[in-house]
Amino acid sequence: MTRILNLETATKNCSVSAFENKELALLKENNAESYSHSEQLHVFIQELKSELGWSFSQLDAVAISKGPGSYTGLRNGVSAAKGLCFSADLPLISVPTLQSMATQIVMGRNEVVIPVLDARRMEVYSAVYDAKHEEIRETRAEIIDENSFSDFQDFYKVWVVGNGAEKCQSILGYHSNFNFNTNLVPSAKEMGPLALKKFDTQDCEDVAYFEPYYLKDFVLQGKK
Repeated sequence: MTRILNLETATKNCSVSAFENKELALLKENNAESYSHSEQLHVFIQELKSELGWSFSQLDAVAISKGPGSYTGLRNGVSAAKGLCFSADLPLISVPTLQSMATQIVMGRNEVVIPVLDARRMEVYSAVYDAKHEEIRETRAEIIDENSFSDFQDFYKVWVVGNGAEKCQSILGYHSNFNFNTNLVPSAKEMGPLALKKFDTQDCEDVAYFEPYYLKDFVLQGKK
């Protein structure tokens, strides 16, 4: 039996889950309007640990949603994951945030899912996954225009999901093959099977040197 603690902090959704093999044991999350990771992440970890009766020594690994996403959110999550791994001598697993999002959509043949996270103005972080949730186009930071995802729109039913889907819909909504879900968020609920697959193949990170996948440099913005 493999027990993995999963942390998702790439967006406003502060989410923690525990998995035993591929089965979700418990989920704690709060998708607040403002970022709550610094206040709630460690509280959720302790609540989960207490309710399940698990100790950190009974865990086999800690998995972190590696990005792309919010700079502050990712740093909070990675810092917490590293602290747990160092203190309990656990391996660290990184799960691509967009792939975890993609697994929330069940698809048939000739369908693809494009998770999109808001990256300011008309830009999004995106990647393209097939019906088996395998990446068929790499992660990019891209500005949405009328030609976005044109390689897929004529041949596939396309699911565009995430908090960047609204800006995509405003430009691409005319095309009948596009389907938009603006409410889907990254969640630790979907991380378990992806983390277990990496654990089974010993695809783990160097705890000391691992950094989140920011994709873009951090830009400090002042108050309006």
